[in-house]
Amino acid sequence: MDDEPLTKPSATLPTDTTPVPIDDTPPPAGPVANLASSLVTAAIGVTGVVLSVALGTGSPAQPGPGLWPLGVSVVVLALSIAQLAVGRRGGGGETFSHASWMAAWGFASLVALVVLMPHLGFEIPSLLLCLFWLRVLGHERWTTTIITALAVVVGFYLVFVAALGTAIPHLL
Repeated sequence: MDDEPLTKPSATLPTDTTPVPIDDTPPPAGPVANLASSLVTAAIGVTGVVLSVALGTGSPAQPGPGLWPLGVSVVVLALSIAQLAVGRRGGGGETFSHASWMAAWGFASLVALVVLMPHLGFEIPSLLLCLFWLRVLGHERWTTTIITALAVVVGFYLVFVAALGTAIPHLL
């Protein structure tokens, strides 16, 4: 019994230890998904145009609150129309996946920021937005999340309230 080895010899190890690449890219979405996404973004662009005009666009000399949102909405609408014309062939778009829901949560959090800002000022909603994006969407550590979120809100406060004196709703 003393002559037996403590461990049994294992099978020979493979000589090639190069890692095998894993292709976890979703398959292309196809023409129906490209058409649907183009229609959704076109609807967002049209909604933005309507809401921007309702805010009042003013003139280039005296811009109203809806002027910049109108410009962005027109660009979104134009790109959506271009995608409708060119992108229907299928292209290299990806199918909807878990990452698609992350983008949807990011958009929903921006809507929440816009809704809360007139009531709470920009500090609290902006801090909550940063915390959500960094911790939930970005999977950052708590230390990094808290320090970065506070730095972003303080930085925005110093630039837009203290330095530029903008009429953005704020608590302090």
